[in-house]
Amino acid sequence: MFETLHIITGPTAVGKTAFALEYAEENGAEIVSCDASLVYRGMDIGTAKPSSEELQRVPHHMIDVCRVDTPYNIAQFHAGAQLVVESIRSRGKAVVVTGGSGLYLKSFLAPVVDSVEVDPSVRQSVETLYATAGLEGLLKKLEEVSPQGFGSLDVRNPRRVIRALERCLCSGKSLPELQAEFAARPEPYPGHKKKIIMLERDPDVLKDRIRIRAEKMLQGGLIEEVRELIAAGIEKNPGAASAIGYRETLAYIKGGIERSELIPMIVQNTIHLVKKQRTWFRTQIREPDERITL
Repeated sequence: MFETLHIITGPTAVGKTAFALEYAEENGAEIVSCDASLVYRGMDIGTAKPSSEELQRVPHHMIDVCRVDTPYNIAQFHAGAQLVVESIRSRGKAVVVTGGSGLYLKSFLAPVVDSVEVDPSVRQSVETLYATAGLEGLLKKLEEVSPQGFGSLDVRNPRRVIRALERCLCSGKSLPELQAEFAARPEPYPGHKKKIIMLERDPDVLKDRIRIRAEKMLQGGLIEEVRELIAAGIEKNPGAASAIGYRETLAYIKGGIERSELIPMIVQNTIHLVKKQRTWFRTQIREPDERITL
């Protein structure tokens, strides 16, 4: 008999937290967050992290698992989430997954990480090559170690070329070989049926919610939170420091923008993120099991 992973997603500010809480209570479930920023301790206001009252209503997982000065990646998330799902199941509870971070969400639906371990010295040498020879130098080296070709690699994306070269160097395999192995990896969470619920709102309503949320964040102490995170080392972690709400506030604190520009910039960047999320949903989740307009 298949167990069900209840996956609730939708664009930023659509209302996932409130909906997931009610849904989890109705279904005797615990919640697994798949938000790339909620994993960091101290990033509370700018992420609209569930409040202490909300966390008490339903057990939450994959929140506050990492220091803000320490990068956290999809491989760590995938491994941690698998253990959490097993633990919830062992207690006889249902599992509700909720969030809007594309790659973290995809880790419940399809393979997202391979088995290649990249040696830090190899990573450093590839970064040095990119710094000195640019994308052209990376592709030349990749051609040497992968003479069979580059397969489906986006050769215009330096980050993806860097990761591909690292994996070829560490595995001793060509890129087509690695891609074929990755394509053959099993679907995650075998034995589980995935029920995907897509939350939606009228675009104008969503824009209003984004603006109101940004205003509440500043009123709630976002600037003070970011000052504390600077002391905690957020600038050592590009992934955390570039999160919407945080990168704009960092720019303000550093004197890059005026206080009056802060809310409009957060709103504009959030709206741009929503457009990217909707594109991702259309290409990666073409037919959710339910669409619910709030």
